[in-house]
Amino acid sequence: MSKTYDVVGIGNAMVDVIAPASDLFLGQMGITKGIMQLVERERAEVLYAAMDSRVETPGGSVANTLAGVGMLGLDCGFVGRVADDALGRFYADAMNNGGTAFMNAPVAEADLPTSRSMIFVSPDGERSMNTFLGESTALVADDVPEADLGRARFLFLEGYLFDKDTNKSAFLAAAAACRTGGGKPGITLSDPFCVDRHRADFRRLVHQEMEFVIGNEEEWMSLYEVTDFHAALDHAVTECGTVAFTRSGSPVTVVHDGVRAEIPVDHVVPVDATGAGDQFAAGFLYGLATGRDAETCGKMGCVAAAEVISHIGPRPETDLKALFAKAGLV
Repeated sequence: MSKTYDVVGIGNAMVDVIAPASDLFLGQMGITKGIMQLVERERAEVLYAAMDSRVETPGGSVANTLAGVGMLGLDCGFVGRVADDALGRFYADAMNNGGTAFMNAPVAEADLPTSRSMIFVSPDGERSMNTFLGESTALVADDVPEADLGRARFLFLEGYLFDKDTNKSAFLAAAAACRTGGGKPGITLSDPFCVDRHRADFRRLVHQEMEFVIGNEEEWMSLYEVTDFHAALDHAVTECGTVAFTRSGSPVTVVHDGVRAEIPVDHVVPVDATGAGDQFAAGFLYGLATGRDAETCGKMGCVAAAEVISHIGPRPETDLKALFAKAGLV
């Protein structure tokens, strides 16, 4: 019998390569500060070679979220593609050893190497991500373990991967399997660039397939082609039952079970902003999975995000449940 998971995520299986970098270095290398940009294989090799004091970790947005959810004690699984190369085997082993079941075997005859993202962290904490997508983008519906998805309480999809028609088919198959088993599928919008490229498909996914959606202000406004946060929120609540809006230091807005909550955000100087959105999602998902109300889900997300920006790296280093207890949330 298939194992029951609290949360299964589907996303880019990405090795994060993180290194500090000055603004001068970013300019010399032609790196646009503070955004995610895609790079080709040759460019990826140049940037990798230029990184000093680099640290390699299993990454990818949804995979980072699952690491936080797993730290909080829920059973997690991850669906993603890696090549059967050194980085791919490292990734699969690291996910399993970290407590998140890696549900796909590395692909023996992959067309591309395992995906990796070179992340340069500047002194002000901004992250500049240069991503070589590699084998992760080859995800297809056949990669989706439908029996396991049918036993998942929650499914969390990564907007970054909602790109090719084959990826979209995989997402739809996963969402259908999850709903058939009584679970709740949801998605993170990931980036305004992703939404701009596939707005119509995102709209259909949010309105017809998803039970919850997480995004930042820019992503939501791009989705509905509006320039006002309140207009985007009005659209969102008519299309999806549970939504979370993050706003870069402004209060977070959550609508869940018909209740709207505004959650203030503590203003702190980030050491490294990498993973802030991913860990907000971890806290928020934990709240949903444990039956919390809108305000508590949002507060848990904010606590988890604040923890991850206090240090280098996209995954928690402090016991999140202890932080939730300190904040009076558990």
